[in-house]
Amino acid sequence: MKNKKVVVGLSIDTLLEERWLKDRDLFKVAVERLGAEIEVQAANGDDAKQIAQAENMISQGVDVLVVVPHNAEVSAAIVDKAHKAGIKVMSYDRLIVNSDVDLYVSFDNEKAGELQAKAIVAKAPKGNYVLIEGADTDNNAHMFKNGQMAILKPLIEKGDIHIVFDQSTKEWKPANALANMETALRANRNQIDAVVAANDATAGGVIQALAAEHLAGIIPVSGQDAELAAAQRIVEGTQTMTVYKPIAKLAEKAAELAVRMARGEIIQADRKVNNKKMDVPSILLEPIAVDKFNIDDTIIADGFHKKAEVYKNVKSEIIK
Repeated sequence: MKNKKVVVGLSIDTLLEERWLKDRDLFKVAVERLGAEIEVQAANGDDAKQIAQAENMISQGVDVLVVVPHNAEVSAAIVDKAHKAGIKVMSYDRLIVNSDVDLYVSFDNEKAGELQAKAIVAKAPKGNYVLIEGADTDNNAHMFKNGQMAILKPLIEKGDIHIVFDQSTKEWKPANALANMETALRANRNQIDAVVAANDATAGGVIQALAAEHLAGIIPVSGQDAELAAAQRIVEGTQTMTVYKPIAKLAEKAAELAVRMARGEIIQADRKVNNKKMDVPSILLEPIAVDKFNIDDTIIADGFHKKAEVYKNVKSEIIK
């Protein structure tokens, strides 16, 4: 049985974002390198479609199901259906809540939120703060905010920082983040000192709104995922930082564990994360704060992005 060629099913929320294309490609290569086959289905933000795709893979008899949920709550149905068919489920990067999911493999998302807030506080230790959070349906968004507030709350209590606008971003879409930031600017007559944006997509919307008011590069803005556009904004000076999550490490670790799960091996997890129903065995990797001072030594040195692409919009003498 252990030598049988296993099939790993990957049910992924979307392939419409650069980040998830990378995950899909890296995970696929890692699974195949381990001698297993892989079936990938992408729902592109449609809950019903994701459940139907997962059901299809379950009916085809995949040996393990790896899920990047669009909706953390709705995706619990996928876990139930898989378990009824005797198939174990790994929650990849985003935790499926209110479920008996077998394993959660991700980065330390609260730590990511802490890194965001620390970087922005270093730039703006006092003043009016805007929080542009992620999708309310994504459990990671709540974890990021928990991490942010661990840093911000003591400063709020001291009276150094005032949260003047706090809004989630539907579907994580930049257009929704843009609209939220425009509202925040109007409501506060542009008297804003810092923005904690949950990821690079939302940061892009925020910076577009700031640029319209000639404030881009003046107000610090956080991000996450080390997308190419964000890396370019960092070296250009309009985005303060991003949180780099070396997804090659995540994809390779998840692939290794998925194949082992498919073969019936026992996985030893060093952490547990509560998903509102149970403490889920979890393996969490460390995220890295990236700004203009260490971008060359992190995302560029890792080959995550090419230096010429990152620096393409800045003067050539900046590129060593």
